[in-house]
Amino acid sequence: MGDWTSIFEQTMQGAIPMSLTWGASEFDGRLDVLYLAYVVDNWAKATDVYGPGGQMLDVYNEILADLGLVAIGTIPTDFGSIAIRKGVNKLPLNYPEDAAGIKIRVPGLPVAVERFNALGFSPVPMPLSEVHTALQLGTVDARTFAPPVEVWQMRDVLESYILTRDYFEHGFWLVNKDWWDGLSQEDQTLINTAANDAISWAWQDAEKLGEEFLQKIKGAGINVVELSPEQLANTKRLVYENEWPFMEEKLGKKIMADLRAISGQ
Repeated sequence: MGDWTSIFEQTMQGAIPMSLTWGASEFDGRLDVLYLAYVVDNWAKATDVYGPGGQMLDVYNEILADLGLVAIGTIPTDFGSIAIRKGVNKLPLNYPEDAAGIKIRVPGLPVAVERFNALGFSPVPMPLSEVHTALQLGTVDARTFAPPVEVWQMRDVLESYILTRDYFEHGFWLVNKDWWDGLSQEDQTLINTAANDAISWAWQDAEKLGEEFLQKIKGAGINVVELSPEQLANTKRLVYENEWPFMEEKLGKKIMADLRAISGQ
């Protein structure tokens, strides 16, 4: 069926009526909102905002409706943070000054480039499939958008893991809108019930699984570092002053006002 971008597109077209996949902003730049930094910064808030019955589902469906899609729920991964490769011997915690000269892999998303420019890094857009080799060869010094499970997978080339928790990674349970609207109310109810049960189960175990991977990462000898409250506040300030206005140009004032209320700004 192809990669997640292809699956997203096939669900739009109705070739696949239902899928579990990530948002593909290639089809609507507003979907970069999935990766917006510091909407939440802990699991309790993430569950409240993105989890079952969370406020973000309405925000997403306002965008997805224009693509002929409906999200009936979200599937959690974990918070993304910054991982530093072996041999760099730097621990950037104070931004932007500590990040100067550090080449950092970002996914090919405008919002990602904007964020890490604001934090003082030199962002290098790169597909995930190339990241391990790039860290191994020193093409980049670090990677972003790194949840614990991926840091564990790349542990042989990493020396530090800085828990910026700058965004919460999650995917969609999507249905094609025309297909969905063609179902009987009874069938929609059955699917929603099954989906909600599965989604609730996923959210219930996700934080525990993430913590287990963090312990494995520490056990592998990787230095796991928390930002101090002052460092976190400064990082958020840079994001809110730079990345959020950038995204407002795509999303419009209404959606961004909703997001500011959700994030407690």
